[in-house]
Amino acid sequence: MSLESIGTDWAWVIPALSASAFLVVVLFGRYLPGQGAFVSVSAVLLGFVLFGFVLADLLENGSSVFSFDWLVVGATSITWGVIVDPLSVTMLGLVTFVALLVQVYSLEYMKGESRFGWYFAAHSLFVTAMLVLVLADNLIFLYAAWELVGLGSYLLIGFWYDKRPAAEAAKKAFVTTRIGDVGLLIGIILLYKATGTFEISALFHSVEAGLESGLVSQTIVNVAMFLIFLGAMGKSAQFPFHVWLPDAMEGPTPVSALIHAATMVAAGVFLVARLMPLFEMAPDVLLIVAAVGLFTFVFAGTIALVMRDLKRALAYSTISHLGLMMLSLGAAGVGAAMFHLVAHGLSKALLFLGAGSVTHGTDKKGIWDMGGLRHKMPITTVTFLIGAASLAGIVPLSGFFSKDEVLLAVLDNRSPVFLVLALAGVALSALYIGRVAFVVFFGTPSEASRDAHESPWLMTGPLVILAIGAAVAGVLVFEMGGSYGGFGDFVASEGGFHVEWWLTGVALALAVAGVLTAWLTYGSGTISHSRLAGRYPAVHGLLVNKFYVDEAYQWAIDRVVLAFSRFVALFDRIVVNDTGVDGSAMTVILSALRLRHLQSGRMYNYGMAMALGVIGLTLVWWLKP
Repeated sequence: MSLESIGTDWAWVIPALSASAFLVVVLFGRYLPGQGAFVSVSAVLLGFVLFGFVLADLLENGSSVFSFDWLVVGATSITWGVIVDPLSVTMLGLVTFVALLVQVYSLEYMKGESRFGWYFAAHSLFVTAMLVLVLADNLIFLYAAWELVGLGSYLLIGFWYDKRPAAEAAKKAFVTTRIGDVGLLIGIILLYKATGTFEISALFHSVEAGLESGLVSQTIVNVAMFLIFLGAMGKSAQFPFHVWLPDAMEGPTPVSALIHAATMVAAGVFLVARLMPLFEMAPDVLLIVAAVGLFTFVFAGTIALVMRDLKRALAYSTISHLGLMMLSLGAAGVGAAMFHLVAHGLSKALLFLGAGSVTHGTDKKGIWDMGGLRHKMPITTVTFLIGAASLAGIVPLSGFFSKDEVLLAVLDNRSPVFLVLALAGVALSALYIGRVAFVVFFGTPSEASRDAHESPWLMTGPLVILAIGAAVAGVLVFEMGGSYGGFGDFVASEGGFHVEWWLTGVALALAVAGVLTAWLTYGSGTISHSRLAGRYPAVHGLLVNKFYVDEAYQWAIDRVVLAFSRFVALFDRIVVNDTGVDGSAMTVILSALRLRHLQSGRMYNYGMAMALGVIGLTLVWWLKP
């Protein structure tokens, strides 16, 4: 087999490698050096190498599908297969690249953990699920991988399960995303009922033909796509399902970098992008996608402005930029959304790993407990600032180009209101990420900062590589030319990469203004943030308390869900159990106690009963009129 054919025919090997690593580490890790961590790292490294062959084959031979029948029932067949196209290959590269660097970083960061091998096994399980998800050629296969992604996330967030906050965060993430997953499953079933197929490519043609012929109802398509979007909202932490992501920061920092920056949270964005032809057949739902994304972008950005915990500030930044990706998808900008997904994934993985390096060097988590770290941790400082500048949209870093593509999609396909609010979100992004960077690395040194030290090379090495990626990924829009469509030939219809100079200028000016304001407020101290908070205490309190969304959910759980649960429990105990189950049993017992006197076994009793019966019948006959 030639190297060129390996790309298409062996794409399934990439997740198979990580799946094999999971089994090997779980079964034999205790007998292997380093509890088998090298097995997981080697598997994802080989996966990344194979990704190069898959990419080369795609560029030479184009997209392809490999599948085989798994279950055949009548005329319906469910397949297991993979789609190799620009969309899936983009995700393959991002997942394997980030997972590899995170696992290398974890060799040092997690050193000394008693469950070191299990940590890497859970990593391999999660990577397997994510790779299967992006390659799946049908919705049933995709849904199975979707649920495995949730399981992997639960295991990794709750890795330190002996700590109550971590255990609660894992449960919160699992339950919150399950709500959206129920909608996803129902939406898949509705599409199957309407078309008779689960295959993604066949669904596109069947739904289109069904709408034209009237065999498929527009209402069914709208409902199905909205329910599928609910699943995407849960995984990608869109409002109001965003509440699980900040709490998930209780897991190890490398987990945050892998799951909550570049992979799991990107699953919802990927799902909408994969099913975009169906969403375009439901324009009302696509408008909802844009509206939810826009609101999440601005809403989470305002909260990130006041977060004191470093990882939680980055978590709300993640939520905000996931909203920007959804906004792009709602504006039919698939290429722009995927480009921003990659640029954000590289930058945010860098920022989370940088946060882990800072925590490793200072043993602190709050940004106000740090300060002046640029002198103590120069490599972490430079790489973190590159990631922050990319996220802020500063030219010529990758975030500048991806953000520009998103704004162009909004300009072309949505109303000016969407564009104005999106530009406001751009300024917010620069402001909150500038706040974090300036406080941590340029602020007044704390006691912890004076004792800080640079991290080992196993941690700083991945930071440098990710910083290079965040800096140069923007050149992709030029290297691939106009047919690249902003990010991949799968969006060639979007018109290719182009620049609307006035919009680029406005967006860049807002980003620079946001960074400058952050410097004046948190760097030089020219503007007093404490005075601003004191002048507007109501607004500051609202932001600090995250708009009381968590409190509203807790109130609903305590007053509605648990109250209803108590009613159901009472109904079950009194009506179902005591009356329906125990009551019917007691009726039989009492009846038996009465009836047993009729079968005493004594002949004189039977004789007396017969005599009394004869006397009774005689009296009835004699007294009748």
